[in-house]
Amino acid sequence: MTKGSRMLEPLGVDEATLAVYSALLRQPDASPEQLADQVGRPAGDVVELLDRLRRLELLIPTWTDQDREHAVHPRIGLTVLAQRRRAELSRQLAELDESEGYADKLAEQYSELLVSRSEEQVEVLEGVVRAARRIEQLCEYAAESVYSLIPAQPRDNPPPAEESPDRRLLERGIKTKFTYLDSLTSTKAGWEYCEWVHSFGGEVRTTSILPLRLLIIDNRIAIMPLDPNDTGAGAVVHHSPAVVALALALFDVYWAKAKNPFEAEDLASDSALTSQEREVLRLLAGGAKDEQVARLLGISLRTARRITAGLAERVDAASRFELGVAAAKRGWV
Repeated sequence: MTKGSRMLEPLGVDEATLAVYSALLRQPDASPEQLADQVGRPAGDVVELLDRLRRLELLIPTWTDQDREHAVHPRIGLTVLAQRRRAELSRQLAELDESEGYADKLAEQYSELLVSRSEEQVEVLEGVVRAARRIEQLCEYAAESVYSLIPAQPRDNPPPAEESPDRRLLERGIKTKFTYLDSLTSTKAGWEYCEWVHSFGGEVRTTSILPLRLLIIDNRIAIMPLDPNDTGAGAVVHHSPAVVALALALFDVYWAKAKNPFEAEDLASDSALTSQEREVLRLLAGGAKDEQVARLLGISLRTARRITAGLAERVDAASRFELGVAAAKRGWV
């Protein structure tokens, strides 16, 4: 690969495309077969590369004869491409800055919640066993409602229905809202568990991504992880009305955008992208690696890479940069 072709790759012009483009500039009237001889590639490949040049608007119809084409002067064609890429990158960077600002704000709010410990309003439960026992006790005292965000991973196999801690809540008629990851319902056991909850009158919704595990009891107690990145660290129980209100607002945002897997209109969705694919693109645009995408969406690394590869194939993208640009053009991100 020449240095020139590497320099033009960010504009969508790879080595093979540049070779055909350069040959056209030297010999404007050359046929695909003649170009194939010049660049040393099969004629079929050259036809595809010519189509690529048309999409890049480096090969356009002449003004005098629409049936004939000519290669655009590099100073014009490549400058326009560079300006277009710069505008797309500027927009994506602005969106990334906005996302980072929002993430920093949430992180700051959450840090303040952990720091403002008081014996009356905050319980710090260190360790998964201590946290589980206290949460079970609090759920026993629930009188009206239990709402939750549950970013369970595929390895977190749901318990059999008869052993589920949710069973007593449902049997007591407590109003329940469970928000799970889409990846949970993709497994047989996960889907059967959601059906079981639904059959008992519990409300179930799923979404592609959740920020953290959250439990809200009777709109007066909010339970969050001590460390969102370490499920074994324990939990924090907040009794403060301000903190509970913040937790309810966060829950409402994710509940509103989640789908009901038991409604026909959600089952028959015909959107261009699934919610999971859209989240993969959003995370990739934000610079997330495959491992981060898999962890946040609750899917395997192999599945994350398969989704990315499938999206790239749909838009004929040869790199993550090209995938991001193509997705932005289509309004996917």
